[in-house]
Amino acid sequence: MSSSPQVSRYSHDHMFLGATHDENARRTLWVVALTFVMMVGEIAAGYITGSMALLADGFHMATHVGALGITAIAYGFARRNAGNARYSFGTGKVGDLAGFASAMVLGLVSIVIAAESIMRLFQPTTVAFTEATLIAVVGLAVNIASALLLAGNSGHHDHGHGHGHGHGHDHGHHHDNNLRSAYVHVLADAMTSVLAIAALLAGRYLGWVWLDPVMGIVGAIVIANWAYGLMRDSAAVLLDTTDEHVAAEVRELLESTGDVSITDLHVWRVGPQARAAIVSVVTSAAVTADAIRERLAPVHELSHLTVEYRNA
Repeated sequence: MSSSPQVSRYSHDHMFLGATHDENARRTLWVVALTFVMMVGEIAAGYITGSMALLADGFHMATHVGALGITAIAYGFARRNAGNARYSFGTGKVGDLAGFASAMVLGLVSIVIAAESIMRLFQPTTVAFTEATLIAVVGLAVNIASALLLAGNSGHHDHGHGHGHGHGHDHGHHHDNNLRSAYVHVLADAMTSVLAIAALLAGRYLGWVWLDPVMGIVGAIVIANWAYGLMRDSAAVLLDTTDEHVAAEVRELLESTGDVSITDLHVWRVGPQARAAIVSVVTSAAVTADAIRERLAPVHELSHLTVEYRNA
């Protein structure tokens, strides 16, 4: 039985992926491919030359390929299941789940780097400075290229489509925790390459062999901090914490005229640029649910709004 036009105009769209979802997915796939080629090249060269340094860095790159692979898979899953009715509020938060998983991987990587660096600080090993420096430089070049790919849309505005509220303007690069996780992995690898190059040059020309493990410890601390930030922010989304900024805007718009009192308000994120809200109000007889929706039209982030109201 088809819906009448009157009913259809109130139907809800649960596509909360964000306008740059597909673009971000393509960028991530390019980075996965680039990192995978680098990984295979280093492992192959390591076996051919017998270099443990090349092998070690190749297998280290494998962890990043795995983490970036999680990001790419999440984009694909979210797109394929965007219209699946099993997901009550769409698949806009799949990226946050992937971001949380990637943050855990990054945290483990920082622990391994710190442990290895501490061991080498007290038990120095022979370092092939020329070979190791070359590896670090090539790795840095790959990471810079990957970072440029992932950051390519950071200067453009996202236009998130809200249900009944026009268009919301946001920066997808900063609010897509899935893309952010890939970016953090690339930046972490780039930073370790820079620190390694500095330490290797100091070790080769100044004899500061101790600087290599010290730089490793510094890098591990910074990476752990990035991992914590990503884990904290993605967990906040997964646990449906209140978006205080949007909640304050809703309160201001509804209660400023004095004829509406909010008795209960829930605002949470359902996608990179989308928020859902449930608001319970007590109003005068002249204020209708449609009037409340009209008042909230300026809140562009609201993509799914449920209003419960009672007349005073």
